[in-house]
This record gives sequence, C-alpha cells and structure tokens, in this order.
Amino acid sequence: MAEPKNENFLDDIDTAEAEEMAEEFAEIDDAALEVEELRAERDQLKDRFMRALADAENSRKRGDKARRDAEQYGGSKLARDLLPVYDNMKRALEAASDEQKEVSAGLIEGVELTLRALAGVFEKHGITVLTPEVGDRFDPQFHEAMFEAPVPGTRAGDIIQVAAEGFMLHDRLLRPAQVGVSSTPAA
Repeated sequence: MAEPKNENFLDDIDTAEAEEMAEEFAEIDDAALEVEELRAERDQLKDRFMRALADAENSRKRGDKARRDAEQYGGSKLARDLLPVYDNMKRALEAASDEQKEVSAGLIEGVELTLRALAGVFEKHGITVLTPEVGDRFDPQFHEAMFEAPVPGTRAGDIIQVAAEGFMLHDRLLRPAQVGVSSTPAA
C-alpha cells in the first residue's frame, strides 16, 4: 500500500484548487447566511400577518358589537324623550276624581287606551317600567333619592314615597325611579 507523500492533505492541493475550494466554501457560507436572513424575514412577515389577522378579527367583533348595541339601544334618546309623556298621562289619570271620571268617561277611556298603547310600544322595544313600592329598600342602581326624611316605623334606606317610575331599556337603566327615602327615624 502506498503511503501518502505528506501527512497533511493540504500540501497535496495546488493553489488553484485551494482557491476554487475557498470560493465554494464562501458561496456555501453566503448561501447559509442568505437562508438565515430569509428565515428571519419569513418569521417577521408571519408575525406581522398573524397580528394583522388578529386586528381584523378584533375589528369584526367590535363592529358586530356596535351593530348589536345600535339595534338595541339606538332609540334610547327617543325613548327618554317619551318618558315625560308617559308620566304626564299617568298623572292625569291619577288626578281625575270619581266625579270627573263619570262626567268625562270617554275622555278618560281615551287617555287610558293611549297610555296602554304607549306602554305596549315600550314593551315591544324592550322598555320595561321599574315600579318600586313604598317599603322597598333603596337601591342606588335603580333609584334616585329625591329627598330624605325621618319617618317613624321605617328603617333608614326604606322607600317612603315614589315620585316617578323608572325605566329599563333591555339591560340598561334608561331612567332611575325617583323616590323619597327614610333617614334614621327621629327618637
């Protein structure tokens, strides 16, 4: 078996071959570097794409919620403007004496029918009446305290008078019920 001339194989390679091999290694290094750059760019673009996709999905969800809210609560301003009409019709019926009801039966019946029709429209559009009773506990989420007075036989925080009913539009408070509240009774 023939032994190599030199133990170092590089000694057997001439200069032209060495330069050619160096160029090939340089090309391989350049290609590997380019592959790494492309991978980094791909990862960056993938991250940007995923963020844009998430933003688009969030925008769609916000748009859907805004549309649903507009459908449910879009008429709240009109509804608020109609509440005094309801209140006044109810007060007119309560103010009529028995004698007036007999004399003006047709008129009273017309006002009652109109009030019922208005209540029906409210119900159709998700407006419900909050009718607290005297003796109920005051709840600041649904009631507005118009005054506070000590009333014997009551506890502090009990409703002692209902000045006006409250209204809800679906799950939102349209107008709180206006009530008088008992303070700590005087001794």
